[in-house]
Amino acid sequence: QYCGVIIQTYFGGERVLHPLHPQCTSLNSYITEVILRRHLNIFVTSAIHGAFVTPLLPSILHQQVRTLIKFGVRKGKRKTVKPVIHRFLRLHCGLWLRRRAGYKKRLWKKNYRRRRRLRQHVFCNKTQSKLLDKMTSSFWKRRNWYIDDPYQKYHDRTNLKL
Repeated sequence: QYCGVIIQTYFGGERVLHPLHPQCTSLNSYITEVILRRHLNIFVTSAIHGAFVTPLLPSILHQQVRTLIKFGVRKGKRKTVKPVIHRFLRLHCGLWLRRRAGYKKRLWKKNYRRRRRLRQHVFCNKTQSKLLDKMTSSFWKRRNWYIDDPYQKYHDRTNLKL
């Protein structure tokens, strides 16, 4: 009886029958070893004596999701999504400020103009602002008064339609 692993590549769709390593004592340890090599982009299907098991990798490698809790356990109220608070700044007029993507990644290979542009703060558009408002509670939408606030002149806007 043959015991091995069928590896199906993600792009080509080819199926390769790969025998177990002599060092591996069980099929599970070998599958775990294969799963840890995520950079290969493969799906693993095990074959023991001709019986196929469902692929393991799609169920393990899910897309990252940050969900909104609509009803908390203790008080039953909506909860704020914390990464929104850490990454964005809400002005009192309803606009949201954010940093440019990649502002602290691989700066050594970016030229001076690009680094200067990445240091700037930009406004979110209408759709993004509505979404961020839904992800935060009313506590984060109240007006705050800070000493020497650099954004003081941006909190109140006239003739602005959101």
